[in-house]
Amino acid sequence: MRLPGSDLRVLNLGIAGFADAIASSGGRVTQVDWQPPARGDAKLGRALARLVNHPEVEEANRRAFAAYLAASPVLEGIGTARREIPGMGRRTILHAGPPIEWSRMCGPMRGALVGAILHEGWAGDAAEAEALAARGKVRFEPCHARGAVGPMAGAISPSMPVWIVRDPATGRRSFSNLNEGLGKVLRFGANGPEVLERLAWMREGLRRVLAKAFESSGPIELKPLMAQALHMGDEVHNRNAAATSLLLRRLTPAILAAKVSRAEAARALAFIGGNDHFFLNVSMAACKSMLDAARGVPMSSLVTAMARNGVEFGIQVSGCGELWFTAPSPVVDGLFFPGYSAADAAPDLGDSAITESAGLGGFAMAAAPAIVSFVGGSAADALANTRRMGHIAQGRNPALTLPALDFAGTPAGIDARKVVDTGILPIVNTGIAHRAAGIGQIGAGITAAPLDCFIQAVAALAEALPA
Repeated sequence: MRLPGSDLRVLNLGIAGFADAIASSGGRVTQVDWQPPARGDAKLGRALARLVNHPEVEEANRRAFAAYLAASPVLEGIGTARREIPGMGRRTILHAGPPIEWSRMCGPMRGALVGAILHEGWAGDAAEAEALAARGKVRFEPCHARGAVGPMAGAISPSMPVWIVRDPATGRRSFSNLNEGLGKVLRFGANGPEVLERLAWMREGLRRVLAKAFESSGPIELKPLMAQALHMGDEVHNRNAAATSLLLRRLTPAILAAKVSRAEAARALAFIGGNDHFFLNVSMAACKSMLDAARGVPMSSLVTAMARNGVEFGIQVSGCGELWFTAPSPVVDGLFFPGYSAADAAPDLGDSAITESAGLGGFAMAAAPAIVSFVGGSAADALANTRRMGHIAQGRNPALTLPALDFAGTPAGIDARKVVDTGILPIVNTGIAHRAAGIGQIGAGITAAPLDCFIQAVAALAEALPA
């Protein structure tokens, strides 16, 4: 080869200064951002190397991913948290994210839990509710610990209505509360009279209408509904307009035929139809059901949950059961409503990243180019984000396909090993809550799970490998 006379094209990995020198000399160079796996940490690198291509880990991941794919969640109906959720104590309130004590909770979560205490009638005012919480008179547990999920603060108290989702393949059930809509709502920490009045109606009126409707409608298969919503422009996390419409289409005849008054039916239909996010909580419970099917496979590095409590971001992996691996929760970089900025934002919050964990939300942005007007970026970014997530996924879900990518399945089954190896972080579409309780949503955007969570998981799995 005659290199001096060739038209050289250089691919430069790592230090950009080398690329700059080539370019300044008239050369053609492409810079590739690269860093050694595991942040260049030799000990962690050895741990990762033990897991990569290990027959036991590969077989465990195959089993866990197959269980996830085989899950077929159905919406069975609606019930009351204390009757349906196993282990839900009479003075227990569930919250989003990894475990956290009252003294460390962020503003929106504290506000939501105070509202839940008032909703239950355990205190007469907010000050009394805060005193009860501070004295340990109310037990706080993560939603995930009880097979449940809740958006933002995630508050689920004993008398609240919950969706009941079941996976016929395993018999497992999962739960979520009902979406309140936008504005002053409990999940963003609001707990004033209008919030409590709405919650009381949802507990009595809306729950009754939906329960009567399910008596005639029967269970609703959720995977086909979610697949159709992806084809209609949803990513089933921050955009649920199509999915909510499809659910309403299924429920409307049953509500109209239910043994409830015309006024009750009209109010329920208007509430659901006026809330594009109504399906979000159903989507979350469905994703929880699919991932719970993959739990508990020894040595599997498949991520079964990502969740945030406004202080910490946590993940769980199949091979480590209920153990949480946590890191500080990031502040979301996104689009803010007029008058607000990142200085006003609480760190990332909520269980809704269960959708990304299951291959939806940020992983399915290619299906929802319109979402970028809400979370920022461009339609090209939406496609690129979905393609990038394929590098850290176990495979694709053929039941949930993406028209913009020639109907390829969504990338799914986050592999903690691949995250640490590539440095590519799982992307999350999310709302942004004000750091103070009660102000509510101040924007929406895109964030990523912290690498440290996955580093801890890889270290734990490597330690569990037989010598």
